[in-house]
Amino acid sequence: MNSRTRFLSPSEAARRLGISVKALRIYEQRGLMTPTRTEAGWRSYGPVEMQRAGEIVALRALGLSLAQVASVLEGEAEGLEPALALHQAVLEGDARRLEDTIERVRGLRAKLDRGQRPSVSELTRLQVSTSGLSVEFELPWPWGGEFFQLHDIRPLNYIVGPLGSGKTRLALRLAEMLPSAAFLGLERVAAGDAKARLDADSNLRLRVNHAIDWLVEDGAVASEALTALLIGLEAEGSTILVVDMVEHGLDTPTQQAVSAYLRRRMSMERPLFLLTRSAVILDLASVGTGESILLCPANHSPPIRVAPYAGAVGYEAVATCLAAPEVRARTEGVIAWRPRGREYDYEDGRLSARC
Repeated sequence: MNSRTRFLSPSEAARRLGISVKALRIYEQRGLMTPTRTEAGWRSYGPVEMQRAGEIVALRALGLSLAQVASVLEGEAEGLEPALALHQAVLEGDARRLEDTIERVRGLRAKLDRGQRPSVSELTRLQVSTSGLSVEFELPWPWGGEFFQLHDIRPLNYIVGPLGSGKTRLALRLAEMLPSAAFLGLERVAAGDAKARLDADSNLRLRVNHAIDWLVEDGAVASEALTALLIGLEAEGSTILVVDMVEHGLDTPTQQAVSAYLRRRMSMERPLFLLTRSAVILDLASVGTGESILLCPANHSPPIRVAPYAGAVGYEAVATCLAAPEVRARTEGVIAWRPRGREYDYEDGRLSARC
């Protein structure tokens, strides 16, 4: 080992690469790279190892699974098409979002030239990614037929609410009213039907297998529930997909991997509406500009869009609807008891009881 060459510890190497130490260890376990060892046996990363790790990170950023990364590093191209197609779709979506923002900026500058001052909402919307879609309809039961409007639909939309709040009925009505939308219920697809569907559609099978490879490498556990969800997500046809309880049948590591996967594949052309009660799927601290939260209040007031920060109207109510998968498992099938003689109000995002 050349004493003049700078060798890095795993933590230093991971920090420079923008990944975790665990990721470096996985690369080593999969045979993609081999760190050198110090005389004491500690892993060490020099220029050669860092170049190799940088190549792996760059290929992963294109959407390649580790198996595909291995093939590329060995000079093969098998399985690249689905990953490159997805990456192209993401880039094209980013380009359209950027063009839309440029047009909005151009319009605001034109208003300034005419002596008109842009509103605060117009300025703040410059940082929000939307699909340009909107929908208007009368709310179903348990609401009283109130008129509901949802504008500036984001690529990723969460629907939350306590039991009995009507969130599933809202989801069904959205799937009915939005153009070319479909509802993906809890009975996604039976195991036998899933195999038959994948056997009949080779392109779908490639996309689902690629997604499973990626998710498993991110910590997910392969299962029938995950396969059924991915078949619905990756199937072509519907412009918009409304998914009932996206976390259904998935453990915590799988939910974490699915959440990252959904954010990576966000599309303006195919917005997603996700019903959820999982604090892993809807991590309030991670909600970005391309995402939105729809809350169905407990008192059957019309659904509202909730900003993802403490103090916003409805934020605390959203937080109380979410729980970790372990908590959901402990309370499966449990119905909350409410004392008689009390009525409940919903005001400023808080639930309060009155006698």
